[in-house]
Amino acid sequence: MTTREVEHEITVAAPAETVYRLIAEVENWPRIFPPTLHVDQVEKGGRSERIRIWATANGEAKQWTSRRTLDPENLRIGFRQEVSAPPVAAMGGTWLIEPLAADSARIRLLHDYRAIDDDPAGLTWIDEAVERNSLAELAALKENVELALADEELTFSFEDSVQVAGSAKDLYDFVNEAGLWAERLPHVASVRLEENTPGLQRLEMDTRAKDGSVHTTTSYRVCFPHHKIAYKQVTLPALMTLHTGHWTFTEGTDGSTTATSQHTVVLNTANIARILGADATVADARQYVHGALSANSRATLGHAKDYAEKR
Repeated sequence: MTTREVEHEITVAAPAETVYRLIAEVENWPRIFPPTLHVDQVEKGGRSERIRIWATANGEAKQWTSRRTLDPENLRIGFRQEVSAPPVAAMGGTWLIEPLAADSARIRLLHDYRAIDDDPAGLTWIDEAVERNSLAELAALKENVELALADEELTFSFEDSVQVAGSAKDLYDFVNEAGLWAERLPHVASVRLEENTPGLQRLEMDTRAKDGSVHTTTSYRVCFPHHKIAYKQVTLPALMTLHTGHWTFTEGTDGSTTATSQHTVVLNTANIARILGADATVADARQYVHGALSANSRATLGHAKDYAEKR
């Protein structure tokens, strides 16, 4: 069997401990790694944990389960896929963070892998995916770590909630059935939904803004019936470099349900003046993006509430 071993590295203007923490805390991954769509922590015991990862590889959405070993003293994280996605037969590696100075570090990312049946075409596919994703992950990690340290104002999160006299299942169904949104939601002009793997969706949507303009976005969604849908936009409006979020549906003891839409955003400062005017500030952009996303979320929640309460 052919086992390939590769290494990639990058230097970051950030303390090594900060870099380690961002990699160790998997909830950060959709924000700092472009291919990563969603990560769930399945088990945690001591310094060992199991995580489920949804990510794109060569333009395809994949899911796998990995076990990680955390070593904060040596700034080292080992990982090994327990359940791989074809054509991968086995995949593992190590993150190594090496301090260079108080405010800089070298990140080394090591991989070893095999293809199913030692298939040459499969190994080539993995070679390309690992090369593309490793370079993208390291570049994004550098950019996002340095950006976060430079200006925390660019990243923000918020949520909107509504109380519903209806079931979590009906609310979940409304959001899950996004292919029907053009018929159900006034702000959606058109929609294209693909779900080749149950629970893993690709959603392309044309959305009308208040000024009448139409914006096209593409998202991947990971669905957990009937309580959560997590998503990450991969085609973004001009004022954002990142947009992740989730819908959650929590039933109370009285039979009512709290439906919540959560967003995390990183602003694209390069486009603020072009979109909002020469005098616009980061605060103006935050207010604009927050208002636009919140308006769409509240509209969707309102229609979902009507749908669930009529069931």
